Amino acid sequence: MPSPVKDRHGTYYLRRRVPKDLLDHVGSPTIRRSLKTKDPSEAKRLMVRALAELDAEWQSHRSGPLTLTERETHELARPVHDYLVARSIENPSLRHVWFGDLYDRVWITRLDRDVLEHTKWYEDEDMACIVHMYSISMSETDRLIEEKKLNFDNQTYWLFAKAVGDAYHRADRVLDKLSKGYDLPRKLEPRIADFLVSATKIAPIEIFQTKTPEPNSNSKTDKRLSVLFDEWWSEASRRGIKKSTYASYKHTIDNFIKYIGFDDAPRIRPNDIIAFKNYRLETPSPKTGKLPSIKTVKDSDLAALKAVFRWGVVNRKLESNPAADVTIKARKPIKLRSKGFTDLEAIALLKAALLYENARESNLTAAAKRWVPWLCAFTGARVGEIAQLRREDVRLEGDYWLIRITPEAGTQKTDEAREVVLHPQLVALGFPEFCGQSSEGHLFLQRAKNGDVLGPLQGLKNRLAEFARLTVSDPNVMPNHGWRHRFKTIGLDAGIEMRILDAIQGHAPRSVADRYGDISRKVIATAIWKLPSFDI
Repeated sequence: MPSPVKDRHGTYYLRRRVPKDLLDHVGSPTIRRSLKTKDPSEAKRLMVRALAELDAEWQSHRSGPLTLTERETHELARPVHDYLVARSIENPSLRHVWFGDLYDRVWITRLDRDVLEHTKWYEDEDMACIVHMYSISMSETDRLIEEKKLNFDNQTYWLFAKAVGDAYHRADRVLDKLSKGYDLPRKLEPRIADFLVSATKIAPIEIFQTKTPEPNSNSKTDKRLSVLFDEWWSEASRRGIKKSTYASYKHTIDNFIKYIGFDDAPRIRPNDIIAFKNYRLETPSPKTGKLPSIKTVKDSDLAALKAVFRWGVVNRKLESNPAADVTIKARKPIKLRSKGFTDLEAIALLKAALLYENARESNLTAAAKRWVPWLCAFTGARVGEIAQLRREDVRLEGDYWLIRITPEAGTQKTDEAREVVLHPQLVALGFPEFCGQSSEGHLFLQRAKNGDVLGPLQGLKNRLAEFARLTVSDPNVMPNHGWRHRFKTIGLDAGIEMRILDAIQGHAPRSVADRYGDISRKVIATAIWKLPSFDI
């Protein structure tokens, strides 16, 4: 697909060579059309639509004049009706005024001769109104055909003009009822709501779209959102998207379908996405009783919907992505303290872990509360990476006790295995002996019956967070992730280079130069031994 081109003012435009067989129709070897945006992401989105419209225009030239049924012309003109109603609902002062706005552009000479002959209609107020709207429809019909480069035969032209006029007439009747206090007809609510969200500032000419069927499209394709999600995951899983992302996205998709009450992807409108976003922001979690954070709704819920709908559009399953422009703007959170544990908090947590006794729970969970805080404190690893350690991931190599953090054990953010040398205090406390006495497999959790680690791991992380909160109740520090921030702080205080700390913690290299050369086991051991022991 050609990319948007930027002009000297920074505005993007479409530029495409005209096929040889259409040069006589177009009259120019290239087509150039402004996308009317300076935003590169928006330009890419608009480029897809502009190319589709251009292809439809060229196909129209090749196939000759188009013949439509009366029903098809009414379907084609329906957006005109929806726009007029939506515009007047948003601004009641415009109700009925739009006829006056368009009156000056009426081409009375283009009226059907049969209509003009019945001049007595003008003696009747209602019929005069109909003729007036029919006059307007002729002007708008010509504008729509010119703008969208439609190529109708003569019969279809007049059918379409009548359909546009009927759209004005039906809109007038709806607005008249609204002015008298009646509610909007229920069957119109989802259509009008969509225009209120996305198109009320756009003239009918700009929101009018024709639908050109794909030559190889299959009308029987299952377009349920749940099926679309499964198809997305079938491809995404082969690209390395993690199972944790699958679980999060599936939870969102299931909740969204339950909220809107149907599972038909083409029916979903931006207004549905916005309503779901607001619902999520305003609905406490049934488990915790707390409202989800803006970050959760934006980076989990909206991200899931955007990804699945975007895949549907790219793979020609859907015509548009209703979640594309829906987002949340949040101010930068107020920082009241460091993200890492203080010395007093760290010592209190490690002391609680050291003295912990099994409180009627599994031995694996008790062992996790005993060892995971200590391992996080001296490795700076993510709590999930430590919580899924296996017995075979802990071994003695020469003078060093090592733990191997690897995606083979479960899920890992970077999908890159790394080794960390154990701190002497961990060895002195007996962690190697604990591993030697443990059974094969995971040290702190039991796989699910289907062999999955993700579910049990998330449950264990929750219990570890609850355990830490008993000692550190400050909500401004994360109960599991606080160790990761503290490790970086203590490491810098000990004089350890940032590149070495990044390698130990599994952070991405900060520059291209940092990607050259490996951090050896000896270097890591030297760095770890610089970290001070805890006086418990």
